[in-house]
Amino acid sequence: MASRPFHVLLVEDNDAHARLATLAMERSPVDVSVDRVADGAEALAYLQHQPPHETHPPVNLVLLDLNAPRLSGIEVLRQAKTDPRLRAIPIVVLSASMSRIEAEEAYLNYANSYLVKPVDYNNFQAMVNDLLLYWATWNQGAWGRPSA
Repeated sequence: MASRPFHVLLVEDNDAHARLATLAMERSPVDVSVDRVADGAEALAYLQHQPPHETHPPVNLVLLDLNAPRLSGIEVLRQAKTDPRLRAIPIVVLSASMSRIEAEEAYLNYANSYLVKPVDYNNFQAMVNDLLLYWATWNQGAWGRPSA
């Protein structure tokens, strides 16, 4: 049975950061497909399959920037984790901030993890590899394994 790639939704408004994260995911050992949205409102529309996002594959993991425009990352967490259709999707905060307050607020709103982006690209690549290997290979999500 053939399987689909592990599908990641990247919520990142900074084009350079989005390119870097996408490149790191594409270079990981995991067969991954990545879609990117630039703000929190679009992230929720994507997750809820609202236009123009009706036909995308199911999301296996969300990488979320807390400082997303239009709708903050914290609000995306609040809404996604209270929606019975979305709450089982893991949401990992990917931040440049080492703020304990931001991390605590993310966890209080049911983030599955809070990761600080390493400055060095090789360390960032290693973190992305570990992240994807964990969520795509080792973790047994409520949605089951991606299937064809």
